[in-house]
Amino acid sequence: MVNITSLLGELDRLPTHQIFGKVAAVQGLLVEVSGVQNNLSVGDRCNVVARDGRIVPCEVVGFRNSRALVMPFGQLEGIGLGCRAEIAEAAPSIYPDDSWLGRVISGMGKPVDGGGALGAGPAAYPIKAPPPPAHMRKRIGGKLDLGIRALNTFTTSCHGQRMGIFAGSGVGKSTILSMMARYTNADVTVVGLVGERGREAREFIEDDLGAEGLARSVVVVSTSDEPPLMRRQAAYVTMAVAEYFRDQGKNVLCLMDSVTRFAMAQREISLSAGEPPATKGYTPAVFAELPKLLERAGPGKRKSGNITALFTVLVEGDDHNEPISDAVRGILDGHIVLDRAIAERGRFPAMNILRSISRTMPGCNTDDQNVLITRARKIISSYEDMAELIRLGAYRKGTNPEVDEAIYYYPRIEEFLRQGKDDHSDLDTCYKLLAEVLRPPAETAAPIEQPARRPAR
Repeated sequence: MVNITSLLGELDRLPTHQIFGKVAAVQGLLVEVSGVQNNLSVGDRCNVVARDGRIVPCEVVGFRNSRALVMPFGQLEGIGLGCRAEIAEAAPSIYPDDSWLGRVISGMGKPVDGGGALGAGPAAYPIKAPPPPAHMRKRIGGKLDLGIRALNTFTTSCHGQRMGIFAGSGVGKSTILSMMARYTNADVTVVGLVGERGREAREFIEDDLGAEGLARSVVVVSTSDEPPLMRRQAAYVTMAVAEYFRDQGKNVLCLMDSVTRFAMAQREISLSAGEPPATKGYTPAVFAELPKLLERAGPGKRKSGNITALFTVLVEGDDHNEPISDAVRGILDGHIVLDRAIAERGRFPAMNILRSISRTMPGCNTDDQNVLITRARKIISSYEDMAELIRLGAYRKGTNPEVDEAIYYYPRIEEFLRQGKDDHSDLDTCYKLLAEVLRPPAETAAPIEQPARRPAR
């Protein structure tokens, strides 16, 4: 049945007249358009009509010699000198709706799951929206259950917090995201797969996220073979969808994989437009766009919900001080570090407890919980300091009581941290299990029982 309100809204948004120019040059990823430079500004849209009649959406990224420099969202094949360039809507927007839950959409906000047309909401949400004013935002809310023992206990997240997951390739970032999407107690999950491998996108949706996880999620997908504008826009659309559900009063969990690919897409765009490279090939525009994107997450205004966001950062060469990692770490409210050495010894999630931190801790915990976490961290630190001597057999028992204690408890803590992707532990269970792990030997009557596996929500 046709939604009359949505139809009338679409009619109101139709332009009353059209302005167009001509393609004057094509170089690399850029198309130069003449005749419309006085009617365009950076960020505006235009549609180039290829010789075969195909419409190629483009975005204005700069100006040169009285010509507009536009970059396509699609392929350049078929575009040549003299092709018509029509000015499109000046403020690109999407019209999210509750019916988008369970759907998979592209960076243009179009369905890609074969499930038919998307419903259109009454309000337009700009793709590039400014973050809420800092003084009008609520404070960080209560704890958010992510369903993962290591994260729930050692890097506890709160409603409206923004965290980064830093790791090299193949260390388990996607698996952690899928576990959070399935087991979180947030009202809605919005997943942005930016520059994802085409082979893995469907596997993530069907196997990792699952039918029940997808039912309360919206997934935005842009694969690595798509143009840089499309990859960048997928990140913006992810935030716009999350903002819609936030404004409905929902607690939203926004998962984005990955910020690094967003930065790489922005770098390609900036370099094509002629911006000089700065740090390791990244242009200044990259570091200007990162806070504009990341700051859109967080607590909403009064009487609205929150966006709790976890952004993955693909650490190049396992160098955690490379430019993007360093910039993102300074913007977010904490970081979770996945260590390749831990993954290689078979413990997943491969989270490095000592290098991971949540800036809402210890304020969000009770005194007893803080004592428990501090003691566990101290034990891990004592063992890691002496790990080489212990492995070589050079440490003699009784030399240091703290190290003796660490040798006893460290394997038990490692077992506590180990968790399969089909396991789920809520917040209360996590603290109870860790307290049981850290009991003195005389009080431990039996081996620690891990929570039973249960199906995804």
